[in-house]
Amino acid sequence: MRLTTKGRYAVTALLDLAIHADNGPVNLADISQRQSISLSYLEQLFAKLRRSGLVCSVRGPGGGYRLGRQPQAIRIAQIIDAVNESVDATKCRGKGNCQQGETCLTHHLWEDLSEQIHDFLGSISLADLIARSEIKSVSQQQDLRKEMLSQPALDGARIAATFLQ
Repeated sequence: MRLTTKGRYAVTALLDLAIHADNGPVNLADISQRQSISLSYLEQLFAKLRRSGLVCSVRGPGGGYRLGRQPQAIRIAQIIDAVNESVDATKCRGKGNCQQGETCLTHHLWEDLSEQIHDFLGSISLADLIARSEIKSVSQQQDLRKEMLSQPALDGARIAATFLQ
């Protein structure tokens, strides 16, 4: 199966945006830092996400991005589709020229699998992911790490106190 970095990063970035949406617009530099995704790559992805209406930009001081719809209305498959990504299990990228220019015996099987995966991702919303306890836990760890990196040097006692909270 082929789902490239573009699709994975787009889903990750929108999930991060959705998790942090309560604090107002989220800037891409924060997403970049939390998710270890290049800022320039995020800018390219968000241009596509904005054109598809999944996000909207907020200009000015304190600006950034907001979701274009409620998290329950944004499906994972829509995010992947918005960045021109496909979930493709075929060897030929769906062209049907798998075996010396002809369709191979298993082409339709892998095409059906690709459709099933797309349907599965279409059944999951950002809200579904936000509600998962393991995602909340990872997000909290990322926020803590970002906070610690943005503070001046911490002494051992303050680091221990931060982790014990």
